[in-house]
Amino acid sequence: MSDDGAVMPRGSVSRTARLASLPLGAAGRATLGLGKRLSGQSADAVAAELQQRTAEQLFAVLGQLKGGAMKLGQTLSVFEAAIPEEVAAPYREALVKLQEEAPPMPVRTVHAVLSHQLGGTWRERFKEFDDAPAAAASIGQVHRATWRDGRDVAVKIQYPGAGTALMADLNQLARFARLFAALFPGMDVKPLIAELKARVVEELDYGLEADAQRAFAAAYADDSEILVPRVVASAPRVIVSEWLDGTPMSKIIASGSQEERDRAGRLLTVLHFSGPQRAGLLHADPHPGNFRLLPDGRLGVIDFGATARLPDGHPEPVGRLARWALEGRAEDVLAELRREGFVRPGVDVDAQGVLNYLRPLLEPVARDHFHFTRAWMQEQAGRIADPRNEASRLGRQLNLPPAYLLIHRVTIGSIGVLCQLDAAGDFRAVVQRWLPGFAS
Repeated sequence: MSDDGAVMPRGSVSRTARLASLPLGAAGRATLGLGKRLSGQSADAVAAELQQRTAEQLFAVLGQLKGGAMKLGQTLSVFEAAIPEEVAAPYREALVKLQEEAPPMPVRTVHAVLSHQLGGTWRERFKEFDDAPAAAASIGQVHRATWRDGRDVAVKIQYPGAGTALMADLNQLARFARLFAALFPGMDVKPLIAELKARVVEELDYGLEADAQRAFAAAYADDSEILVPRVVASAPRVIVSEWLDGTPMSKIIASGSQEERDRAGRLLTVLHFSGPQRAGLLHADPHPGNFRLLPDGRLGVIDFGATARLPDGHPEPVGRLARWALEGRAEDVLAELRREGFVRPGVDVDAQGVLNYLRPLLEPVARDHFHFTRAWMQEQAGRIADPRNEASRLGRQLNLPPAYLLIHRVTIGSIGVLCQLDAAGDFRAVVQRWLPGFAS
């Protein structure tokens, strides 16, 4: 991109026009599909073609817009494993690409941001600085550099105007949420967008992100399994941290060995459950672009823009409810669900029915070995999302208390990544060690 190119299409007319092309394109494809059905093509063949074209347009627009559109695309990408294989195959490559790539901002804009955030003599802090970005994401991009003391560092720079674009995109995408139903059956995207909007202020503040990264780095200092790079310098729109070399998790998903898949899956599980206990924080953005498998076998974590503060660790009732459910204590489970607000007062549900709803979801920790597969996640998604199923009808009677909303979303997202990895191992042991209440 040339130096005089736009950083991101921030103008409301330009951005709205691109987002509006999504439903317009869908309407056009629907008309085309009607014509093809009238001409004799089977409904299944037409539906598959329309779905593929919708996916291609959707991810192309999300990738171009960055901002909230890119953020939503990255968040949804962790749920790709829940999509039936015959639907997912045509656009899986686009999802992986969305996790790792985005158009760069102009070089002169990069320099202007660094000057504003680190001072007019910012170049003196670096021995070398690569103007070409090493990675780009929803609200910022990363450049490789050498700090003045000789350390290789990653310089994360926020796009100018990212906050305005982020909110504009999310507001607009909420109006088009129904379009995502074709790609993610059974998923209501509107609550996910609402959660992303609620976290915008925190994610835009790189000072908060740097603090979270420092807390994780201190908690996992000299750890044999997880590496968090130390923060070298930070400002409200720039973070400089130690550089990590390693294999991106998206590459392991695409072509990794089974040993790499299993190790990455187990370490992702360790991070998820140990973070609240060790750092008082839950890493809340499990999409594969945020992780690297390092040459020494550790899991490198490189993004802390989304975290949940859990100073007392994971809520103890989560572990206790899981243990009771595995023990078949239906009445105890229902009583505790009522106390925690998962079942509203006055709602009449059957205790055994609730247990039957929960038990299949706990299979990964019911025994000492479990294999996460796309087929398993698709089965669970179908069981819960299909309104003809008893599990789906019961699920609609349950409630998700606000205090558990983010924990639930991150857990489901992490499971989605484990299924993409096709990871197998002893996940029960990790939960027994780190989840309060699970071990009797």
